[in-house]
Amino acid sequence: MKLARVPTGRWAKWIVLVVWIALFMGLGGLGGKLTEVQKNEATEWLPTSAESTRVFKDSENFVDTDSIPTLVVYHRDGQPVTAADQAKAEADAAKFQGITSVGKVAPVVRSQDGLALMVVADFVLGDKGWDALGPAIKDFRAIAHNGGPPGLKAHVTGPGGYSGDFGLVFGGFDTTLLYITAAIVIVILLLTYRSPILWILPLLCVGVALAVAEGIVYLLAKNDVLTVNGQSSFILIVLVFGAATDYALLLIARYREELRRHEDRHEAMAVALHRAGPAIIASGATVSLAMMCLLLAELASTRSLGPVMAVGVVFGLLAMVTLLPALLVICGRWLFWPVKPHAGSDEPAERGFWSRVGMVVARRPRAVWTGTAVALGLLSVALFGLDTGGLQNHDAFRDKPDSAIGEEVQNKHFPAGSGNPIQITGRDTAGPRIQALLAATPGVLDVKPPVTKNGIAYVEGTLSHPADSDAAFALVKDLRTRVDSIEGGDVRVGGSSAVVLDITDASRHDTNLVVPVVLLVVLLILGALLRSVVAPILLVVTVILSFGAALGFSALMFEHVFGFEGADPSYPLWVFVFLVALGVDYNIFLMTRVHEEAARHGTRRGALIGLAATGGVITSAGAVLAGTFGALGSLPLVFITEMGFAVAFGVLLDTFIVRSVLVTALNLDIGGRMWWPSRLAGEPDVPLAELRDELPERVS
Repeated sequence: MKLARVPTGRWAKWIVLVVWIALFMGLGGLGGKLTEVQKNEATEWLPTSAESTRVFKDSENFVDTDSIPTLVVYHRDGQPVTAADQAKAEADAAKFQGITSVGKVAPVVRSQDGLALMVVADFVLGDKGWDALGPAIKDFRAIAHNGGPPGLKAHVTGPGGYSGDFGLVFGGFDTTLLYITAAIVIVILLLTYRSPILWILPLLCVGVALAVAEGIVYLLAKNDVLTVNGQSSFILIVLVFGAATDYALLLIARYREELRRHEDRHEAMAVALHRAGPAIIASGATVSLAMMCLLLAELASTRSLGPVMAVGVVFGLLAMVTLLPALLVICGRWLFWPVKPHAGSDEPAERGFWSRVGMVVARRPRAVWTGTAVALGLLSVALFGLDTGGLQNHDAFRDKPDSAIGEEVQNKHFPAGSGNPIQITGRDTAGPRIQALLAATPGVLDVKPPVTKNGIAYVEGTLSHPADSDAAFALVKDLRTRVDSIEGGDVRVGGSSAVVLDITDASRHDTNLVVPVVLLVVLLILGALLRSVVAPILLVVTVILSFGAALGFSALMFEHVFGFEGADPSYPLWVFVFLVALGVDYNIFLMTRVHEEAARHGTRRGALIGLAATGGVITSAGAVLAGTFGALGSLPLVFITEMGFAVAFGVLLDTFIVRSVLVTALNLDIGGRMWWPSRLAGEPDVPLAELRDELPERVS
């Protein structure tokens, strides 16, 4: 109780406010520099032990690994290209050379069927990295589309074209997402509090927490303590907004309860923080530790995400248990206008919607929880139909970008693997044997002679299949088996097809490793918080059911409604970590209140009181979290849309069904045994039959 009075004291609240103002002024401006410390090089995304990663490092002796081939294809619909078309392409090639960061531009190549032309230009990423590629692709297209003979069409594709289109999608998205997320949170808070003023404080605290967290992440990344990449910043926004707003909702709901019991708002906040604080801290600790579990991942891009997200959650938590209480106490009861909670007034939750839901569940709790569990289990079956083999580049966008159209033209008139060679390295003495083996491999064209340097031989060839196709992946697997026949060659197979294949394998490894560890972390935290063995095990089972049902329903929607071609290999892990780590908040919010009330009223009555008291806040928190992740749908990328949809649906499923109905039914059916082996398990509890007899009185 003493700690709870620290941010709510008559003088201490002002000290807390000054400290946060100082943090915001000192760190808030650094978040805008995050792009300066991002590491988006291929080696920062690849599994460190993967064969393709080793080839990438070996190939630095022979090719510029910072350059990315950009293909510009010219064609006429069903007609041969003309001499004027050739002149246009050659003139464009000279202009491409003038684009900033463009290195070598190869001569114009005419297709064997005479129906298309192609120019390959190497774009050097340099210090600005991927940030410079999007604008450069715009320059390529402006040149290619400007002038030219009537009927000639041009498209920019290849690795550079696709990467540029991805960059253009992400460019400025952080700001857009921030506005969309803030708007969603404002609307939900207005509906929740029905006050035109109160929503300002939670949103202000979230903004301060996000700014400070981004500043801390920048300093840590600048000093190489952690790694930040392009996906970190926008996920950080969603996570901080969602998690921190949830904590704010829980605290304000309890504070409003206590204002009806205490005249002094300082005392009311101290009691509210004392009662709700453990649940909020346990929730934040669960999310943070779950994110830190990603450090076990083999995939570098997944591993780097964990610490960044943990920093965001920690500062969101700190803001909600220090800054928000101080601001609420400073401002007073008028924030709740027009329905201010006065001391001695009735608590509306006692007669609210969730109170009535609890009474319905209490009539046949065993039938409710078994029926709900079976329904969730059946829905989970559909997840086995989820295709996580990865998305080809042209399927990764919800619409069809110019790079995808250009790839169709390229595949029709040129080798599909142009610009994406397969790369093989080995000892210099094995060079001729590598060349011979690669040249004899079906599906490989235009094998280059081996180049040797520093004891390493480097050989590359062009694939006849698209580099991100199943046929290309099968070819890589076949080659990795066949090169074992080159004794003493220390031969390794890499290139972009091998990279995607290794990322897929690493993602599956990470899912199998991280998921059980996260579940163990959740189990241990729930056990420590509830001082029970039975309750945490049952709650983790409900978490698994909820996750399976969310993934199963999403799989059905992706295939039969949205028409997506599949999902990224890392999709199940990302959804699991976000859904389980954040969804467990609602378990904690509900069960800590049930535990508190069970000590005074028995578990079964405590279950109904706990649901009535927390049902509204859990509903609001779920709506906020679902809305923030749903905002990811504004990004026209399939992977991000899939993740946002699955997490948003899963959170709503948690909110309205799993926590509020399934868990309540379990509490009512099992009763005091839920807390075994703690002392509370031996306390007398009202029999279920007697509780049912009380229900008409409670309704009246």
